[in-house]
Amino acid sequence: MKLILRQIALPPDAPQSYAVDQAYKKLKSAGISAKNGEISRISVDSRKKSDIKLVYSVIAECGGASEKSLAKCGAEVYREEKLEIKYGKEKRNGKIAVIGFGPAGMFSSLMLAENGYKTVVFERGGEVNERAADVERFLKSGALDTESNVQFGAGGAGTFSDGKLITRINDPACGYVLKRLVGFGAPSDILTSSRPHIGTDVLRGMIANITEKLLSYGADIRFRTAVTDVKQSGDGVTLKTPDGEEYFDAAILATGHSARDTYKMLYDNGVIMEKKPFSVGCRIEHLQEDIDFSMYGEAYEKYAGYLPHAEYNLSYRTVHNGFERGVYSFCMCPGGKVICAATEKDGIVTNGMSYHGRDGKNANSALAVSVLPSDLPDDLLSGIDFQRGIERAAYGVSGGFYAPCQTVGSFLNGDKNVLADIVPTYEPGTVMHDISAVLPGFISDMLKTGLYEFDKKIKGFKNPSAVLTAPETRTSAPLRILRNAERYSDSIPSLYPCGEGAGYAGGITSAAADGINTAVKIMSRFSPDK
Repeated sequence: MKLILRQIALPPDAPQSYAVDQAYKKLKSAGISAKNGEISRISVDSRKKSDIKLVYSVIAECGGASEKSLAKCGAEVYREEKLEIKYGKEKRNGKIAVIGFGPAGMFSSLMLAENGYKTVVFERGGEVNERAADVERFLKSGALDTESNVQFGAGGAGTFSDGKLITRINDPACGYVLKRLVGFGAPSDILTSSRPHIGTDVLRGMIANITEKLLSYGADIRFRTAVTDVKQSGDGVTLKTPDGEEYFDAAILATGHSARDTYKMLYDNGVIMEKKPFSVGCRIEHLQEDIDFSMYGEAYEKYAGYLPHAEYNLSYRTVHNGFERGVYSFCMCPGGKVICAATEKDGIVTNGMSYHGRDGKNANSALAVSVLPSDLPDDLLSGIDFQRGIERAAYGVSGGFYAPCQTVGSFLNGDKNVLADIVPTYEPGTVMHDISAVLPGFISDMLKTGLYEFDKKIKGFKNPSAVLTAPETRTSAPLRILRNAERYSDSIPSLYPCGEGAGYAGGITSAAADGINTAVKIMSRFSPDK
């Protein structure tokens, strides 16, 4: 049997092998002999800046242990959850389609193709190298390709982000995702870090590897091919693309949260959806060394090279204008930069990105405020209209993709809006402007509240020199495409919505897991081709 021991705290410069030794000692004190110990999780405990620790969880094998022995040393029986795959018996007439090649699309495609199902992938954007060139050209020149950009293309929006793999869901598919990612080139420490990340530079190579693997299984991947219509056709579904119409036994819809034309098409086709809460706000940038020192204190220098750059996760809820509303940090990128993630030629969207080394001068994070369905008109697509209105207002400030930027001192206190020691990293560039002019009043009010509250938790968070760049509007989908327990839409029974765009995930890992679980449902219905 395997046991897991948690809360093994050591100084940051202690060799990791000491954690396994400590686990053995604890087990031995309870009369349990163990072997083959390995670290399963590492986190930073910085609650006491004078005594910062790395906290380990260790898994070890033992011959057996009584409940009394386990209680004595604080160990628990470790049971590794595994994916359960069952093949259905329904014979198929065609292939299975996957619409979108972000995390949900990639991992659902992998699951299907590896298990012998003929799979066709449709992705409106370019393959990863072409897409990277499209993004680089846009960030330097402002020439936007509306089909291949930071949001659309191989790998989805996560390709141009920090590559964070943090998730709050407890699903066996999540562990499977991390292991597969390592196999495709991710650093192995994502298997043990409590805050795993990859970095956009490493992600690009991994997506190329995933693409090659799918092709080796016989998958048909069609880049630069947008699906413009979806209709039930007999027992299957017919998809329309610029190349014509094609029949499939089933289609996984994994288009991400920015495919606004897809939402409109589904709405016109009577697919049942509902409005859901989402968030908008801006990006905030501090000097990374200031965040490190504020969160680690003198340990920042004492344990240089042993502690990762500091990250934060902040939230605050209060009643504002009669509604309980939250303001929170989102997608924090240590040592990263802010980029334009627009998909439309007349709108600005900001997003955070960093490389694996996280060695940039600034830390950045979204500061987002919750938008409730009750804030919006009854129209189902009103959330999209709300986002688009903010994006267009920001674009109108410069008449281009130069984003409105304001110092925290100016935003909070009316100080002169002049840059000091913190220089915005946003590409293509910024113009100094009051961000309240492009954000709704309740968003600006809550952002101000958040800055004061977060400064109580991280000293210097409302540093007057910190910079705000607006707007951040694509934190999550404003709609949920409803599906039943079998994961298909009752409106189009052969259409399986999944991932962030369908409203069932938030981040790379949870989206990939949702794609896997959706593919497993399809596999439980149909028999494979092999």
